[in-house]
Amino acid sequence: MSIQERRRRERAEREKLIITAARELAEAEGWDAVTTRRLAERIEYSQPVLYSHFKGKDAIMAAVAVEGCAELAVELRAARTAAPDAAGGLAGVCAAYGAFAGRHPALYDAIFSRNVDLPFATPEAPPALQAAFGELVEAVRPHAGGDDLPLLTETFWAALHGLVTLTRDGRLPREHHERRLALLVGRFTRAEGAAARAG
Repeated sequence: MSIQERRRRERAEREKLIITAARELAEAEGWDAVTTRRLAERIEYSQPVLYSHFKGKDAIMAAVAVEGCAELAVELRAARTAAPDAAGGLAGVCAAYGAFAGRHPALYDAIFSRNVDLPFATPEAPPALQAAFGELVEAVRPHAGGDDLPLLTETFWAALHGLVTLTRDGRLPREHHERRLALLVGRFTRAEGAAARAG
């Protein structure tokens, strides 16, 4: 291995260390507790080394969001492809999405709630963001009928995100969460059935 290759590998390892430390600290204490000083202490590197990888906390949070989207895409794909039919795929994606948000609240916030410098909903979006949204698209596709698939997926995702966020934040009673998700899925699959009957 050349010196240059070794340096690239070491740099990638340090970046991963920083991202992991930020995620762990955010999950334990919230994003307000994540500072470059605390991260530098945790990873046992100086702040200038940390700044040589990321411009600051916002850039670290964006890197966390990209990593989280890649993980979310894998979980959504697994739930969708494990289902026996299209309705089950949509329900599975809803359940996996909610479970992901519940297990990783700070990560979920970095992806969907915090102000991060990432291009969403554009061709310039990082591949991980496109992959996560792509899994939602594939879950919605069988139920789209003649509707605009990207817009319908955005509408479905907005409803799903709203239900997950409002329930998590205590704005909606948690005991009805599964019924709400079933209603959401039911409306989409019912619309598919109506379109098929009309055709």
